[in-house]
Amino acid sequence: MSGPVPISHPLLTQGGIRHGFFTRHGGISTGLYEGLNTGLGSADDPAAVAENRRRVAGAMGGGPDDLAGCYQIHSAITRVADGPWRGDRPEGDAAVSRTPGVICAVLTADCAPVLLADAEAGVVGAVHAGWKGALGGIVHSAVTAMEALGARPGRIVAVVGPCIAQPSYEVGADFQARFEHHDPGSGRFFVAGVAADRRMFDLPGYVLWRLEQAGVGAAAWTGHDTCADETLFYSNRRAFQRGEPDFGRLMSAISLD
Repeated sequence: MSGPVPISHPLLTQGGIRHGFFTRHGGISTGLYEGLNTGLGSADDPAAVAENRRRVAGAMGGGPDDLAGCYQIHSAITRVADGPWRGDRPEGDAAVSRTPGVICAVLTADCAPVLLADAEAGVVGAVHAGWKGALGGIVHSAVTAMEALGARPGRIVAVVGPCIAQPSYEVGADFQARFEHHDPGSGRFFVAGVAADRRMFDLPGYVLWRLEQAGVGAAAWTGHDTCADETLFYSNRRAFQRGEPDFGRLMSAISLD
């Protein structure tokens, strides 16, 4: 099997920056996890997960010990990686760094991965933005942490990677009410569902709005729906709908050369 070839975006294709939204392709996991499952918390064969993570790190120009990925808890906590974490995973949902060779990484399986960079300042970051983290302020937290390292929000570019898209994301009407209560104006990211008490939520659109609120200079979404494309992506919701006991996790990563 050939090695992983991640999805990239022109906004982040700048000198001195490596990035990638990795898909299922290029890994050795089998069964439910077929492909490039990088989830340490999954019930997959640990040896397969370790090899998949090695392949991702290699594609990013490093090794597994260079991966700076948090133990994700759907929070607004950002961690600064001054050097390689060497397997240590502090709790949080974003990692930022100005140290060349440190690979800031997040795991997702429908939540939105966000990769950010201020190339001029030499500061990068990776954010895990599920609905809870996005509403709770993880985007603002990451931008603030990058600013403390020398970045300027107006110079930061950000890309929202593959995540569950509005046509696949049905929620209850109470979900919309919660957003509108805590974040006035967010009602625009909901449309009516099939039933009167159901709504369809635009997670990538909402995360882009949060990036705009945080003052990020430019942002885009790759346009990929994880739930709708089984060949490329793992999906928590798809696994739940099928009654499957577990699912793989995708890695998105960014680093300074």
